[in-house]
Amino acid sequence: MVKRRLAVLVGCNYPNTRNELHGCVNDVLAMKETLLTRFGFKQDDVEVLTDEPESKVKPTGANIKAALRRMVDKAQTGSGNVLFFHYSGHGTRIPSVKPAHPFKKDEAIVPCDFNLITDVDFRELVNQLPKGTSFTMISDSCHSGGLIDNEKEQIGPFSVSSDGSPATETTTKMTTITSRALPFKEVLDHLSSLTGISTSDVGTHLLELFGGDAGLKFRLPAMELMDLLESMTAHERHVDAGILLSGCQADETSADVGVGGGKAYGAFSNAIQMVLKENGGTLKNKQLVMMAREVLERLGFHQHPCLYCSDQNADSTFLSQP
Repeated sequence: MVKRRLAVLVGCNYPNTRNELHGCVNDVLAMKETLLTRFGFKQDDVEVLTDEPESKVKPTGANIKAALRRMVDKAQTGSGNVLFFHYSGHGTRIPSVKPAHPFKKDEAIVPCDFNLITDVDFRELVNQLPKGTSFTMISDSCHSGGLIDNEKEQIGPFSVSSDGSPATETTTKMTTITSRALPFKEVLDHLSSLTGISTSDVGTHLLELFGGDAGLKFRLPAMELMDLLESMTAHERHVDAGILLSGCQADETSADVGVGGGKAYGAFSNAIQMVLKENGGTLKNKQLVMMAREVLERLGFHQHPCLYCSDQNADSTFLSQP
């Protein structure tokens, strides 16, 4: 029996900036309707954060993490809690702060204030879940593969290596496709313009701007971070309720689609909606991801959604549909 169904939905369009997208708010509003009408969520248990001008609470890094913490706090101890987080917006890759991986890149989402939320922040959240609670995350953003640190790959990188990301923006007669990627240099340049500090260390900028609200990776000294990651990994071996459906591989970009005369949308979010509409019954997590891949391939998008979770959760029903 499911005790509670709770959701946080975040859409960042970055209006009136050079990084503006168009479909992210539409993505989460469509998902909210789906949660209410198909998956048994209640209106009061779905929190939506968007950066529309009229929004009272913007999706800053601190506000997103606070909303996620509230959702976890509401989950009742015991089996059957279903928690869901949908993010549509920019993603980025940053130099790894892990001493053992100096040349690796780590994945992050980009809230409207650029207070990056990284794979370690999501791992920490998953490890704090009450026993018997699942946490499903859809990230329709670039470089979203691997956004929960150390989550097991079930459906991973495409068998044919990518020959590079699509252009930042392409246009046809009726459709504009924009990448939901922010290169690290653009993130760094933006943060540098705010701090006035000349350094390529993104953590220095984030700590200067956001202090204790900065991501876990940037607040802890390297050795403390490594000890924490090791303890998180040990915990994850025994209990892991994280389920990540990513819009693309870690080295790929996700598309934001503007349609002349119609609503803009994220290619992956739209593919999820198409699959759900075409299949009225229950779907396993791995079925949903593979079907979304097929939709995107059929529509000509060069991105490959991935699934990261335990073996058991790969075969579990998406959002424990009633």
